[in-house]
Amino acid sequence: MSAKNDGFKDFILDQLTELDGVAARPMFGGYGLYQSAEFFGIIHKGRLYFKVSATTVLNYKKHGMKPFQPNPKQTLTSFYEVPIDVIEDAEVLTQWAAEAVEK
Repeated sequence: MSAKNDGFKDFILDQLTELDGVAARPMFGGYGLYQSAEFFGIIHKGRLYFKVSATTVLNYKKHGMKPFQPNPKQTLTSFYEVPIDVIEDAEVLTQWAAEAVEK
């Protein structure tokens, strides 16, 4: 892991302090985000992705966001990139994270 990735991960964890029990665990060159045992997010190459449902994915698409694509041959449509304006607003980010945990 590069220091840049760790800095982004630390920023995301700081933004999510209102959500109890959030932890980042290393996975495939990035980090998986968990609340207790619930896997709800991915930090990969300086980007944040949250788990989506048929309902919440509309918010992501409205912001023009795309699904997680760890490599050119693989796309995980159950995880979408979180918009930067959401990442920068801790309150909104926490709300989106809580929705991702519930899915």
